Amino acid sequence: MAEQDKVILYGVWASPYVKRVEFALKVKGIPYEYVEEDLRNKSPLLLKFNPVHKKVPVLVHNGKAIAESLVIIEYIDETWKTGPQLLPEDPYKRSQIRFWASYMQQVFESLVLVIESSGEAQEKAIKEVSEKVKLLEAGLKGLFPDGIPSVDEFSKNVTLLDLFILAHFGEYEAHEEVLGLKLIDSDKTPLVASCITALIEIPAVKKSRIPHEKMVAFLKSYREDALKSATA
Repeated sequence: MAEQDKVILYGVWASPYVKRVEFALKVKGIPYEYVEEDLRNKSPLLLKFNPVHKKVPVLVHNGKAIAESLVIIEYIDETWKTGPQLLPEDPYKRSQIRFWASYMQQVFESLVLVIESSGEAQEKAIKEVSEKVKLLEAGLKGLFPDGIPSVDEFSKNVTLLDLFILAHFGEYEAHEEVLGLKLIDSDKTPLVASCITALIEIPAVKKSRIPHEKMVAFLKSYREDALKSATA
């Protein structure tokens, strides 16, 4: 990688916020160096580059640091014109992509509640996720009136929303295995299911997916710790 165009991403492998940025770099075809952080023992460089939040992801481009996944993705889209345009030029289309990407964040927050809870609290969170995925299905109908495009077409037209769907639902099978429930139902929400299936088959994305068993082990550990903390 040429020194005059050096890109470094500081992240944590299991973070969907980091995965959003990783996928953006991948689909844009931008070479980068990845640095895995330990958030229990944050490196001096992470604290230097993100002194406000002290979190990942942080992108460093030619020595200049950018924090927060959405800010980073917008920076990537505006700086590198290669690959798909992640935010459309058309103001209305751009607003719709932004809106549904923001909505995906809400879906993810409900999913986290499912992982961290049990009993009635978990049942309530599961219902919230189901209702929100149904609303996402309706949103995708408006964005894709002719149906989900092919993998080849998707790879040329990936948007900010697609990155969010990938980051939060790309490993849905691991979530389903750990939780013992169906999150993505191809009968009830066919567009959401088709969208995820097409996105994870994009070559640049497929190569950077988290191994299934590794994700399952992480989620099991995360859930166990969350439930222990809740009863402590």
